[in-house]
Amino acid sequence: MRNATIRQLQIFSVAASHLSFARAAEKLHLTHAAISLQIKQLEDVSGTLLFERIGKRVFLTEAGEILLSHTRQILQSLKEADEALLALKGLKGGRIAVAVASTAEYFAPGLLAEFRKIQADVRIRLLIDNRDTVSRLLAGNEVDLAIMGRPPAELDAAAVAFAPHPLVIIASHDHPLVRSPSLSVEDLAGETLIVRESGSGTRSAMEEFFQEHSVKPRIGMEMGSNEAIKQAVVAGLGISFISQHTLGLELSAGRLCLLKVEGTPVMRRWHIVRHKNKRLTPALAAFWDFVLEFAPAYLRRLT
Repeated sequence: MRNATIRQLQIFSVAASHLSFARAAEKLHLTHAAISLQIKQLEDVSGTLLFERIGKRVFLTEAGEILLSHTRQILQSLKEADEALLALKGLKGGRIAVAVASTAEYFAPGLLAEFRKIQADVRIRLLIDNRDTVSRLLAGNEVDLAIMGRPPAELDAAAVAFAPHPLVIIASHDHPLVRSPSLSVEDLAGETLIVRESGSGTRSAMEEFFQEHSVKPRIGMEMGSNEAIKQAVVAGLGISFISQHTLGLELSAGRLCLLKVEGTPVMRRWHIVRHKNKRLTPALAAFWDFVLEFAPAYLRRLT
């Protein structure tokens, strides 16, 4: 592998992550032929096939899986070396890759905007996905840190809780249950529930909530975004268990209402998380400290 180039490893990493040469070409602004050539040259250097095609789909071979793991370590080491040299030169810049659970997308951009006011030279890449994907990105060292609910138990992580995270049950403004001064969890058993997809932290919290009260919810719809869920509830298609941090506009406009259900809001915590082996570059340390100091007050204003 001594004759492999950094460019070949970069291209291989993108192609392997997407399992698509076409997507790699799109991401890297290269032609499909250029991607294929670089991968072929890397396979010649390694002496083994890295991809195999079955039907119309592309898969990594066992050798490809092994090389991908080492490639990510190499590229991350180069990034950290770049950050360290910048710090040595006294430069303020740097790069941070942040993954946030999809529920946090309602406040994460605002946090980043506030951070950029005091660290304008830091470049930030923001990825938004459900909890399972964010956990995978952390484990694969594809991001520097994450903002999420419960930290992944399977990851050797450094995690700090920085703010409460209330989860509530909502209905449209004209739903009959809105007029009830108090509701038991059993009162919801006959209601159609609109829920997040499996792998979502909100979905897991919802399932735990109903299980603790020995109630089996009647799930009528499963959706991959909080926005879709809110619009479905507004339209009267059902009720939902959702983060209160996603509801500012709809509550203030009177389009959605919180149901007064025993045991709610269900209080969880927001965490900032990184792999324990992740070295804190100056830019990463500045953002970590900023979230812990600034985010609690920022989130209080959203509830």
